[in-house]
Amino acid sequence: MLSSYAKAINKQENRSGSLFTPKTKAKSLSEEDRNYAETCFHYIHQNPLKAKLVENIEDWKFSSYRDYAGLRNGTLPKKELGIDTFNISNEQQFRNRSQQMLDIEKVEKIF
Repeated sequence: MLSSYAKAINKQENRSGSLFTPKTKAKSLSEEDRNYAETCFHYIHQNPLKAKLVENIEDWKFSSYRDYAGLRNGTLPKKELGIDTFNISNEQQFRNRSQQMLDIEKVEKIF
């Protein structure tokens, strides 16, 4: 997808090369990890924090984290699906579990 997008923008702007600096890259998360889905779920929420775009996860307004944490009542995420999938009983439990993902061993595994 990024390649097609880059080609279209480069053609439109009469330019060449990568659009994003540094180049985007994929991260491999082992499917053998029994917590694979939950790891991915928290990984996505933690990206703005890891990229130093915010000081706290909940400050990134473009994330569904705020909805799951009970800080916003948005309609974009299917909260019931996330709650059922990850057995989240309430917003505080979600916040606690997502903060636990910041454990250095898990962060190194993800990033």
